[in-house]
Amino acid sequence: MSKRSLKTSVEGAKRAKKAFLSKGWTQEQLAAEVNLKTRQPIWRFFTNRPIERHTFLEICNLLNLEWREIAQDPPADILDRSSYLQQTSENLDINVIVQQVRSKRYEKIEDRCGSLTLLEMNHPIALDDIYIDVDILEAVNNKYWMDINEFNPSLENPTSKELERLSLGDVTKNKISGIQALQTYSKLRVLGIPGSGKTTFLQHLAIQCNRGRIFNNRVPIFINLIDFADECEETGKISLLNYINTEFNTSDLNSTPLLLTLLQTGRMLILLDGFDQIVLKNDLAMIKEIRRFSDKYQNNLFVVSCRTAAQEVKLRGFTDVEIAPFSEEKIAHFAQKWFIGFTKTDIDDALIQTSQFIKQIDKPEHLHLRQLIVRPLFLHLACWIFSYDQKFPLQKSVLYKQCLDLLIGRWDQEKNVSGDEAYQKLSLSQKLKLFSHFAADMFQEGKFIFKKSLILQYIAEELFDLSQDSINTEELLLNSEAILKAIELQHGIIVERSPGLFSFSFLAFQEYFTARKIVADYNLRQRDQHLQDLVQYISEPQYREIFLLTASMLRSSDNFMVLIKQKIDSILAEDSFLQEYLTWVSKKSVKVANSPPLEATRAFYFAFSKSPHLAPDFTLACTLDQGILLDGLLSDLIKKSSHNDEIDIQIFREALDNVLIVVADSEFKSVLQKLKQQLVDLSSNQTNSPNEFQVNYTNWIEQLRKKIVQYRNIQHNWNFSPEQQETLHRYYQAHRLLLDCLNSVSNVTEAVRQEIKASLLLSIDELEQREWS
Repeated sequence: MSKRSLKTSVEGAKRAKKAFLSKGWTQEQLAAEVNLKTRQPIWRFFTNRPIERHTFLEICNLLNLEWREIAQDPPADILDRSSYLQQTSENLDINVIVQQVRSKRYEKIEDRCGSLTLLEMNHPIALDDIYIDVDILEAVNNKYWMDINEFNPSLENPTSKELERLSLGDVTKNKISGIQALQTYSKLRVLGIPGSGKTTFLQHLAIQCNRGRIFNNRVPIFINLIDFADECEETGKISLLNYINTEFNTSDLNSTPLLLTLLQTGRMLILLDGFDQIVLKNDLAMIKEIRRFSDKYQNNLFVVSCRTAAQEVKLRGFTDVEIAPFSEEKIAHFAQKWFIGFTKTDIDDALIQTSQFIKQIDKPEHLHLRQLIVRPLFLHLACWIFSYDQKFPLQKSVLYKQCLDLLIGRWDQEKNVSGDEAYQKLSLSQKLKLFSHFAADMFQEGKFIFKKSLILQYIAEELFDLSQDSINTEELLLNSEAILKAIELQHGIIVERSPGLFSFSFLAFQEYFTARKIVADYNLRQRDQHLQDLVQYISEPQYREIFLLTASMLRSSDNFMVLIKQKIDSILAEDSFLQEYLTWVSKKSVKVANSPPLEATRAFYFAFSKSPHLAPDFTLACTLDQGILLDGLLSDLIKKSSHNDEIDIQIFREALDNVLIVVADSEFKSVLQKLKQQLVDLSSNQTNSPNEFQVNYTNWIEQLRKKIVQYRNIQHNWNFSPEQQETLHRYYQAHRLLLDCLNSVSNVTEAVRQEIKASLLLSIDELEQREWS
C-alpha cells in the first residue's frame, strides 16, 4: 500500500457500511459530499481497496467514524481527529497552533498579497504604500425597482441626486468600514464593478490578519478562484479542502488533520477572490463546492469577492455588501500616496502635486472625470496621466479611450479572466461597433436607462449580420443573453440598474461611444452626413459633450467647425428684427474697438445689451477699452435709476461722477454735467413734494437715456419678445460651444480658426459682404 493511501480492514469495512446505511445515502450522494466526480473511490473504500489518505479521512469524518478503528494497519505518523484534539487540549493551546501555522505561512502570504503591479507601471508597489481603506455599502446599490417612465435626468447640469440614481457618484449613503463589515458578518460577499478594488481589499485583509493586526486568532488563506478552477481541471477533482491542503504543503504543513482541526475549530479567515468568473463559466460544480465547504466549516470567516453583475447567483448564508465609490477625501488620500509611491517624491512635493491634482479635477470642465475617478482603477489612470504634465488633456476622448481600453481588453488579461465563448468570438472592433451603434441610437432618442429587451435586440442584430451560417432565433436569443451577461460581468460598461433596466455605467462612456459612431465611419460621405445630422442639435444642452468629443476625435475638424458656424448663423436668419440687432452690435463694436479683438467687442455688446444686469461681469473687457468701460458705467447708472421705490440721490450722483471721470467727448461731458446740476436741483424738492419729485425724476431719467442713445448708441429699448429672448439665448450658448470646441482641439487649421472667430455674431448681410469681399 502506498505511503499516501489507506484502506479499510475487513471489520472496519463492516462498521463503515453500517454507518453508511444509517445515513440513508447512496454512494453517489456520499461521493458528492466528499466532492468526488465519480463514486469509484467510495466503492474502493467499502471493498478494502486503497484510496488517497485525505479522501479516506474525509469519508470517515462524514460517517462519524474514528479512522484508526476503520483502517488496516493505520500508520503512526497520523493523529486521528480525537487524538489530535486531545493532544491539543492537553499539551498545546489552539491559539498556539494558530500562531505556529501563521508563522509557517507568513512569508507565503506576504509574497502573495503584499504587493500590486498596477496597469501602466513596470514595477510592483507595496500594498501598504498605495492601499486606501474602503467603505462598504450595506445596502447593495443597483437592484432597486424603478419605473423607467419617471427617469429623465438633466444632462446639462446633473444634480447630485440624479448622479446618485445613476450610481455615477453615490458616496452619500450610510457606509461602514471594510473591517467593521467583516466583524459584523461572518460570511461576506463583497460586490463591485470591475476596477472598484475588490481584490485589493481581500489582499489587504490577508496581510492585516497575517501580521496580527486583525483576527489574530485566525489563519488567513487567499484563494484566486480562477487558479482553483484551473487546478480542478488538471486534477479532475473539485475540492477546496484538497486545494487548501496543497497550499499548506507548500509551507511545510503537510498534516491533513492539522488543517481539519483549524477548519473545525473555526480558526481560519478564508478569502475567495473572483466568484463572478465561476458564474461566467457556469461551473455549477464549483459553485456547489463553495456552498458545501462554507456550510460545512461555517465557524470560519469567509469573504468572497464578486462583480456586481453576478450577484443573482446566491451563496447560502452570505451577506451581500458593495464597495462604495471613493469620497473626495479618499481620492485626495489615494492621490497623495500615488505621487509618493510612483513619482519617488517626498511628502511635501506629493502634497503640492495632490493639491494641484484636486484643483484640476474640481474644475467644471472635468465634471465627467470626477465621476470616473470614484473607481480606483480610473483614479490610478488619472494620476498617471496627470503626473506627466501636471494637467489633464483638453481632449477628453483621450482619457475615455484609455479607460475603455483598460476595461474591454487589458484589465481582464491582467486578471487572467476568460469570458463567454460567444462574446470571445467578437473582435475588438466588432465590440466597439456594437457599443457605438447602441449608445448613439439611445442618446439620439434621449434614453439613458433602457430595457433589457432593447439591448438584446441590438446584440442579436449584430450577431445576425456577422454570422456567415444560418442561425435560428432561439440560438440567437441565447447567444445575445450570454453576450449581455459577459459585457456586464467582464467590463462593467453596461450595468443593470433595476431588474430588466440597464444603462451605461458612466454617462461619459455613452457620450464617447456616441461620438465614436460618427467619427469611426470610414465612408467619408456617410461621415459628412453624420456631422450634418449632429449640428442640428447645436442648441441642445445634452449634446455639448458629443460636440466636444467629436471635434477632438476627427482627424481634421475644419469641415465640422464650418458646419457648426453655418448652423449657428441660421438660428437668427429668419428674424429681421434680430438681424437688425446684430447689425447694431457690429457697428457699435467697430466704433469702440481699439485694443480688444473685434469679435470680443461684439460678444461684449451682444451680452451687454441683451442682458444689461450682467454688466458687472464684464470687468475684464472694460479694462481693455475705455469706451467699453464708459458704456459699462452708463449701464450701471441706468440700472441704479430703475429702483424708483428707494431713490438714493447721493448714490446716483456718485455713479454719475464716475461716468464724468471717464467721458472723453467734451460735448457729451457737458450734457452730463448739465443733467447732474438738474439732479441736484430736483433733490432739494424730494422731501417737500414727493409726488412732484417722482414725476420730474422720471422725466429726468428719460432725458438721460435719450442722451446716452444719442452719444453712445446704447440703451436702446429693444423690447425682445419672450420667443426672441429664448432664440438669442440659444444663439449665444451655441457660440460658446463653438469657441469651446475651437479652444480644445488642435486639428483645425489656423486659417479656418481665424475666419470663424472674425465672423462671430455677424448678421447675414455682413456675412455675405464678407464672403463676397
